[in-house]
Amino acid sequence: MPDLDDLREGSRYGVGIPVKNEAFYVKGASNLSWGAKDRMTRIFNRKSGRSVMLAFDHGFIMGPTSGLERIDLTVQPLMPYADCLMCSRGILQTSVPADINKPICLRSDAGTTILTNLNDNVVMDVEAAVNMNASAMAIMLSIGDKENEAKTVANLFHLADVAGKFGIPVMGITAVGKDMQRDARYFGLASRICAENGANLVKTYYCENFANVVSACPVPIVIAGGKKLSELQALDMCYKAINDGAAGVDMGRNVFQSENPVAMLKAVSAVVHDGITPQQGFEMFNDLSNK
Repeated sequence: MPDLDDLREGSRYGVGIPVKNEAFYVKGASNLSWGAKDRMTRIFNRKSGRSVMLAFDHGFIMGPTSGLERIDLTVQPLMPYADCLMCSRGILQTSVPADINKPICLRSDAGTTILTNLNDNVVMDVEAAVNMNASAMAIMLSIGDKENEAKTVANLFHLADVAGKFGIPVMGITAVGKDMQRDARYFGLASRICAENGANLVKTYYCENFANVVSACPVPIVIAGGKKLSELQALDMCYKAINDGAAGVDMGRNVFQSENPVAMLKAVSAVVHDGITPQQGFEMFNDLSNK
């Protein structure tokens, strides 16, 4: 208890100074709970408003794919240079140091692999994500897939209900099947459906007319890196996406399969947060690689 003998009357009331009511800096998050906003601030850099996420959740459907054979050897050295880490709970528990102090975007659906029909998945219990201190939960939406569209949309819809009670943002990931067009019309449709059903952020692919996709989506969009490109091509894709309004990138293979993954991640971060050009980023990559 405070000492009542030293109880002083307040005097710094700031009369005449309006209370600051600043809009929250993450797109579409102004009306979220305090806890959800707090988690969003861990993911998105306050100064730039963007995020460089390092994705290494590929193994949950692909096994020990190239670059992810040993997470401790290939990915752990990259972790300090990412804003957010995206992985499965098995890798989080076994291979991500608990003192890394990076926000976790937790892959939260599973059930199929590349050997079977993808996206016939169930969703992790939200309390398990709370136990692992996840900053966001990520699940796939398979828009346009006759077999799994309804189930994956229902998964997101339900997860948004439950995760919202715990203040955990949900990321909707737009799947691209073999029969789906990789264009702004499809990605715009899929991204908007994610947001309409409760996703607080969306991961989708960059494409021509990407500004239309971003403009029609009321929550932040981060782009997937996709298949391995040359370093300059990958940096160019990041640059174009950011200029078209993306809130960041969630890259995996274009980082951990690079000839110099740390240099590549630093170059990507400079493009995303500092606005350097792809050529400047490539020069940065080469300079860091030659040291």
